[in-house]
Amino acid sequence: MRAQHVNPFIDSVKLVFETMLGTQVAIAKPRIKTDDQPSYDVTGIIALSGEAVGSVAVSFPMDTAIKCVEAFSGMPVEEPDDNFTDAIGELANMIAGNAKKDLENLKVNISVPTVIVGQGHRLGRHQLGPWIVLECTSPHGPFNLEMCVVEVAAAVAGGA
Repeated sequence: MRAQHVNPFIDSVKLVFETMLGTQVAIAKPRIKTDDQPSYDVTGIIALSGEAVGSVAVSFPMDTAIKCVEAFSGMPVEEPDDNFTDAIGELANMIAGNAKKDLENLKVNISVPTVIVGQGHRLGRHQLGPWIVLECTSPHGPFNLEMCVVEVAAAVAGGA
């Protein structure tokens, strides 16, 4: 995965959190996910297709997810429900959608979000290559943005 595939997601997560949640995000240096570390409790996943393929996941501890959904919706969250998972999916959708426009002029489609809620779930290894992890912190708490994005020509040639 190349820097020009990571940078749009860095910019996008900052923009989405600033505009939709009214908060700043600090992002650690990208790293390759090398272990079988569990994802956080709540994960929104978007698949990419077209001239670049892969997946993007935004993963939160439950406390952070609740605070983010409350900031996003302007309403208190008593317990995770359909509105909660819809809000997490929409945050993932906005991050992926905003980033896709800056992916080196590649034509990329994004899927409908899938949201997983539950302790100890894991993002499995991607067949296209390793996950890149961006560890993020905000006033609402920590979260990760994890991605594997490969241009189709590179995937076909085995250059993932």
